[in-house]
Amino acid sequence: MDYQHLSTLLWREQELLDLLLFKAEEKQYLILTGKTRWLARIAHEIEVVLDQLRTLEVERAAATEALAVRLGVGANPSLRQLAEAAPSPWNDLLAKHHEALLVLVTDLRSLSDANRELIEGGLAAIGDALLSVRSPSAGTYGATGRNTDDGSHRAVTLDGAL
Repeated sequence: MDYQHLSTLLWREQELLDLLLFKAEEKQYLILTGKTRWLARIAHEIEVVLDQLRTLEVERAAATEALAVRLGVGANPSLRQLAEAAPSPWNDLLAKHHEALLVLVTDLRSLSDANRELIEGGLAAIGDALLSVRSPSAGTYGATGRNTDDGSHRAVTLDGAL
């Protein structure tokens, strides 16, 4: 494992995070335009990218650990710690990877939060709409044959209804 390999993994991680950001923006567009038909598809596409990121993260962790041992940094260092200990020009490149990843993750969190709020707002609006158009209940009848829901307690005979 070397610096070039780690850098390649970090570039790939940035590409995947950028794709995830794009998918999140697509999801927001679908939510805002009411095209809910495609939400299941975009959710699947997001999950595929997340799976790729999880796989890549394992490989990146192994590459980072190998370099950390060579540099004497200690177990499980952050990318920033690794960049600080790396020789030139790798220290600068790793620091730039770190900055780029932070920007992407921050953008993703913001967009994810916005999408969550849109979905929750939409669900609340649907619930309110359903409550406002709820049809009046016909009521139910108790053991005495009286309607128990409307409070009028009018006697209802069931003769001939059966």
